[in-house]
Amino acid sequence: EVPLLMAVWARNFFQAVFTSAWVLPRQGLSVLKTEHLGKQISRGLLMIMVTILAFSSLNVLPVGEFTAIVMTTPLLVTLLAARLLGEHVSPLRVGLVAGGFAGVAIIVRPNGQEMSWYLLLPLFLVMANTGFQLMTSKLARTEATMTTQFYTSWVGAILTSIPMFWFWTPIADPYMWAGLVLMGAAGTVGHVLMIKAFERAPAATLMPYMYMQIGFAMLGGWIMFDHIPDHFSLIGIGMIAVCGTAGGLLTLVESRM
Repeated sequence: EVPLLMAVWARNFFQAVFTSAWVLPRQGLSVLKTEHLGKQISRGLLMIMVTILAFSSLNVLPVGEFTAIVMTTPLLVTLLAARLLGEHVSPLRVGLVAGGFAGVAIIVRPNGQEMSWYLLLPLFLVMANTGFQLMTSKLARTEATMTTQFYTSWVGAILTSIPMFWFWTPIADPYMWAGLVLMGAAGTVGHVLMIKAFERAPAATLMPYMYMQIGFAMLGGWIMFDHIPDHFSLIGIGMIAVCGTAGGLLTLVESRM
């Protein structure tokens, strides 16, 4: 219903507005204080890439299939965290992540259709999202939550506003505007919670929970688009839920040791 560039701009602009409305009255200009300005800008650029690739992928792929492919991100983040962030990743945790990935493989099992170049879009998204998640984990160690959120939001808002001088498309439907605003509000809440999570736990601990997004995507696809998961997809979702729950129990045990 909305041109791609308009949707990407709205996603970033309204998130920046909501973030500013929340943080500026409480922190003032102190929110701008950062020890890693370059990394903050890089995170904002990665967020733009993730948004563009995600919206482009959703134009050509069903929600469930798209989400399942993207959910290879937690596997990559967990494995790279051990090398890049110096985090300990136990063999059991690697096994749980592999189990979740096996569930993803069942959901997107080969069906005999020819591979399309469209599938490269979510694969590029996986790479960009992996970098975004790792950057978030690294910044969460030294930067305040709302500082990271503020910079990411406004880097995205400013850079995506520039093309609007040439590609602005009028939208007359007030319900469509309401949807764009809601998208920005949901993005704001989701990103703040994600940063808060990275402040309290290492990336390897958090990533298995991300697999549950496939279950929510399947449910949303059924409600919104009448896409009903088949039996194999339900098996895959079950594997992902079991591995995610086991990962949470493992975290609890490790925290008490």
